[in-house]
Amino acid sequence: MESIKEKLPMVIAVVVAIGILALAYYFMFIHQEAYYTQIDNEKIEQISTSDDMKYEYTLTAYNSNGKEKEVKFKTSRELREDAYLELDVMKGRGVVDWREVQYQELPEKVQENY
Repeated sequence: MESIKEKLPMVIAVVVAIGILALAYYFMFIHQEAYYTQIDNEKIEQISTSDDMKYEYTLTAYNSNGKEKEVKFKTSRELREDAYLELDVMKGRGVVDWREVQYQELPEKVQENY
């Protein structure tokens, strides 16, 4: 029968592996960061005439600290020119959701960019 001291490195390795997998899962599928952008219909591309998601926007967006990032997301329709959007962005998946917001709802650091 193996002693506990002989099994300890294997137990530690398994615990560390599970922790790494849990962190990876969190950042790939759960963790979202809000970014904010303004619609510019000159930066839209029609990508399909038959699919539900017919358009793709490529816009500059800012997080609540004012950090800039280029984002791409698809929509089923052309959005209202100059509308402000809050985007839910995941690291591995990109924009997963968006909603229109008013200028007053933008974080102060984001307002400085508009």
